[in-house]
Amino acid sequence: MSLNSETNQSWSQVIESKSSLYSLNLKEVWRYRDLVYMLVKRDFVTSFKQTILGPLWFFINPIFTTIMYVIVFGNIANLSTDGAPKIPFYLSGVILWNYFSSCLNNTSNVFRGNASIFGKVYFPRLVMPLAIVTSNLMQFAVQYGLFLAFLLYYFIVDGNVHPNLWVLATPFLIILMAAFAMGTGMIFSSMTTKYKDLSMLLSFGVSLYMYVTPVVYPVSSIPEKYRWIADVNPLTGIFECFKYAYLGVGDFNLGMLLYSTFFILVTLMIGTIIFNKVEKSFMDTV
Repeated sequence: MSLNSETNQSWSQVIESKSSLYSLNLKEVWRYRDLVYMLVKRDFVTSFKQTILGPLWFFINPIFTTIMYVIVFGNIANLSTDGAPKIPFYLSGVILWNYFSSCLNNTSNVFRGNASIFGKVYFPRLVMPLAIVTSNLMQFAVQYGLFLAFLLYYFIVDGNVHPNLWVLATPFLIILMAAFAMGTGMIFSSMTTKYKDLSMLLSFGVSLYMYVTPVVYPVSSIPEKYRWIADVNPLTGIFECFKYAYLGVGDFNLGMLLYSTFFILVTLMIGTIIFNKVEKSFMDTV
């Protein structure tokens, strides 16, 4: 057979990726839902293996953090809580921030932290970020129950908290936080396959990000000339909506939540595109 005939012949089968950069492959992810369950179970077991207090750390962390915030920000710095009791005000911010930061930090290490698994067996790579946000959801659920216990106490005894119908938006707020952490985490995870120092930048950046998010202060206490910082932060609408829903305080309006939703959906889309592109070749660089 001549060289020209070999060149011109057509292949009977062509192996190529069918996934688009824009595709979440949710149908394929659903087929691997048992793997998501196993990864969530693994994370829970390994987190408390060889520990004395075990799952009690779910309670210890937010309780002691809230106590420190009450002392430092509430009593020493005398920051406003918009008239809400200090403990439920700070605790609400703590449990939300713990969930977001844990999801973001863990998702940002998906490629590097699981390179040994990715190199041996195929499964939808999106399973890993989904398992992370689901695993951290268990921790949030426990701490959320702790928050409700304090809220009930202050509602009955103090009467200075005013829950309203916006509490029904809680699942939506959690989904928004998970989507934002997942989208941002996938962007950083994809970039750290080539630039390792970005992981250190992210750890530093997350610590600073907490102070431009209304975790330990209400938006109403921000001077007018700096209010734009809170306005462009997509987490502001989520935190303010949560506090308004359960405590009846905060500078919340529907426009803030709509902006947060739009910003987070765009971030998730960009994160998905970058994640799908990098997953095809990341083993060559990790």
